Amino acid sequence: MKRFPIAALFLLFAMMLLCSGCNRSQQVSSGKLQVVTTLFPLYDFARAIAGTKGDVTMLLPPGVEPHSFEPKPDDIVRINNAGLFIYTNRYMEPWAVTILKGVYQNTLKVVDAGQGVTYLKAGEGHGHESNADHDAEHHAGGMDPHIWLDFGNAQLMVANILNGFLAADPANGEYYRKNAAVLSAALADLDQRYRSGLESCASREILHGGHYAFGYLAHRYGLKYRAMTGVSSESEPSAAGMAAMVERIKRDKAHYIFAEELLSPRLTDTLANEAGVGVLKLNGAHNVSKTDFQRGVTFIDLMNENLKNLQKGLSCRAR
Repeated sequence: MKRFPIAALFLLFAMMLLCSGCNRSQQVSSGKLQVVTTLFPLYDFARAIAGTKGDVTMLLPPGVEPHSFEPKPDDIVRINNAGLFIYTNRYMEPWAVTILKGVYQNTLKVVDAGQGVTYLKAGEGHGHESNADHDAEHHAGGMDPHIWLDFGNAQLMVANILNGFLAADPANGEYYRKNAAVLSAALADLDQRYRSGLESCASREILHGGHYAFGYLAHRYGLKYRAMTGVSSESEPSAAGMAAMVERIKRDKAHYIFAEELLSPRLTDTLANEAGVGVLKLNGAHNVSKTDFQRGVTFIDLMNENLKNLQKGLSCRAR
């Protein structure tokens, strides 16, 4: 994501001072814990834990690609007036660390959902074809921020989020614990289905026409992974990089290349046409479309679709 403009912070902090009192009284009178999240996985996990005891919102508007997102003044006010704020990690949302220095942390509970996660370096053990040779190094310290695509990490994130709920609203602690246990069990089941479903595949390499988002998934299930661009969706591929990807598709005798969600399919379609292969979607779940958001799609729904497409694209044997 882009850096948050430091010059704007003074104005934002002044706005927070002016707006905090009235909105906090509204929060108390609503009778529910007000929870603000950044990306879709956090929103989905938080709403599952909150159930009927909390109001959960997402800063990222549905349909918006997250790597180009910058918080607006009213977003900062929403964070400050919440009871609980949940962000992914300092690599995905570097602006959060700066903003949190100016909020009322005696009343706002904050969750870094990536606390305790073992991070992978961007591109570690895998590769991408970006012409931005140092894209990984320039992305907030060179670490891969897409931790939720390792479902073991996702369970740890749920535990971190639960701790935030317990700190912000201890009176409903048992309710939150039960909801979190159900969610964690569902993620453990998802993990097992991926492990067994991707065990016997003719191909062991994910060829992705999008940005480098699936390193954690590949690492967890013993797959190779090559993306068209680096960890930021804003990086651009070179002509040489595209030619190299087409050559790799042909060399591996792949039948499909995987496409990015929420972005134009132009790049992936070009690669597919050049290589003579089909296209399957692989959803990184950073965010969802407006339609999916309105129909209440879940993180696990998206990952179930990914598993079907991975099994088809990698020619996995049915079990």
